[in-house]
Amino acid sequence: MSTDPVDAWEALYRAQVAVMRRLNAEFPDDEVSLTEYDVIFNLYRQPGRAARIRDLNRLLLLSQPSVSRLLDRLVGRGLVVKRRDPDDARGTIVELTEHGAEVFRRVGAQHARSIMAWMSALDAEELERLAQITARLRASAERG
Repeated sequence: MSTDPVDAWEALYRAQVAVMRRLNAEFPDDEVSLTEYDVIFNLYRQPGRAARIRDLNRLLLLSQPSVSRLLDRLVGRGLVVKRRDPDDARGTIVELTEHGAEVFRRVGAQHARSIMAWMSALDAEELERLAQITARLRASAERG
């Protein structure tokens, strides 16, 4: 039996939306929102816990103006700092503060437990196959 690509896409999309709704509902948002967490998560994973704004924009699912406003809020709360890029006078680097890293670790641990619970619907082999499939889809989309 052959699955139509549109049907497969719909299944993937609807599964992602359903799981994200549940993760959103369970997200421990007393310190940061899920969108703010996405920023500190991505910064935490960067070398030196810092990235140029234009590179960070590529990692997030927000428009550039939205990212700028969000970063300003995170700066105001002491979770990140902005500084000039020494290699590009027009560029700005955003760096996670130690307070931001602490918030990430605390919130991330709770969020990871929710993710693990929802992903436990799949066995180890299915998780590996899902990771491979989604990596191929993402690489294809990034190549354009």
